[in-house]
Amino acid sequence: MQTHTLLGLFKNRNYAYLFGAQLLSQIGSVTGLTAFAFYMLDKFGNQPVYATVTEMMYSLPTLFLFFLTGVAADRFDRQKIAVSCDAVNAVLSLLLLGAIVWGWMPLVFALLFIRSAVSKMFQPANAALVRGVLQPAQMPEAMGMNQMLMSAFVLLGTSLGAVSYWYSGILGSVAIDAASFAVSALLIVRCNISQEARQPNGPASLRMLKLKQVGEDFTSGLLYVRRHSIVLSLLAGILILGLANGGGSVMYLFSLKYKLAPDTYESLQIGMTAVLGAGMLFGSIVSVRLAKKIPLYGMIIASFFLGAVTHFLQALAEDTVTFMALYLLYALSIPLCNVAFFGWLAQVTEDRMMGRVQALIQPIMMLTFTAMQAWIAYAFPAQLSIESIFYVVGAAELALGLFYLLVLPPLAKKRAAQAAEQAV
Repeated sequence: MQTHTLLGLFKNRNYAYLFGAQLLSQIGSVTGLTAFAFYMLDKFGNQPVYATVTEMMYSLPTLFLFFLTGVAADRFDRQKIAVSCDAVNAVLSLLLLGAIVWGWMPLVFALLFIRSAVSKMFQPANAALVRGVLQPAQMPEAMGMNQMLMSAFVLLGTSLGAVSYWYSGILGSVAIDAASFAVSALLIVRCNISQEARQPNGPASLRMLKLKQVGEDFTSGLLYVRRHSIVLSLLAGILILGLANGGGSVMYLFSLKYKLAPDTYESLQIGMTAVLGAGMLFGSIVSVRLAKKIPLYGMIIASFFLGAVTHFLQALAEDTVTFMALYLLYALSIPLCNVAFFGWLAQVTEDRMMGRVQALIQPIMMLTFTAMQAWIAYAFPAQLSIESIFYVVGAAELALGLFYLLVLPPLAKKRAAQAAEQAV
């Protein structure tokens, strides 16, 4: 397929089905997660520990399964993994309905944990399938579509969950969740994907899934990253990015609550969500166009310099209008990075290793993300001011931009030279 526009991607029926499946799966997840948060606050408002445990049930599977998810996506049939994950999540959602009616919270939390764990298996397999049905040159456009989807859910996701909860309650919301997973599975079943794209490492069965084999496959993934300089450099930068994201997860709310708008911070936080979604949506459209005109590494570098500047200036902001305008500027930088980062990563990673490389991203980021959050929890406000958090985040982004500026352009030129030699 030679079309290189966003709409042209959907002429590829397999991609259209995979995108639709991802959309439905995301609708179900966001609706269910938001509705469940409202349910916990309504039913257990005087026991906030339940809300914390709920969040843990969604995040903990990453720590337990990161070594397995990518291995499974590269070893077994990716299409069957994606279909099975959606089907299992649909069944688990129905069981969750029963657990909620029963009212036994340990079972509810257990089902949330298992469902989250299954979803962690879905993501690398689905990403690898998309890589398998598109040409490498189309990956930035595909990442642009993912960014637009993410932007839409930033804008509308919480509203969808809230409306679902208000009109159909927690049971209706979880039922919508189950239906979305089921339809997502059916869409993936309809894909006609080649055996090579589904199992680039050759046929395998579940009987081969032994601890020793998993360890060997995971180790081979790490060695692959180490031997491929561009992949290694991109993933190494995620450690620094985790610091920035860890600070970013709390500093905006802290700035509004404790500095700029202590009386109206809640309503302004909703407004910030709208600003973020709108900025990301517009930035996604611009980023896809830029990806055709400038090197992808240039977009990555520019995004972190832009993020650093906006956060340095936000630390100095004394009014909400300036703060929001700078936040909009930062929102534009997010798709500028993501479209280029994930698009280039997909281009330079061999299909047979795509699952393992994708599965490394989140646990790597969680290391420094969690460390940053722990430091803020310990030091703020006694030893750490709100402005200091913005300065630390900006410094991390500036350092990452400089690191990529020094490392990525030479590596890109080297790769281009090698490709030219092989073409002769």
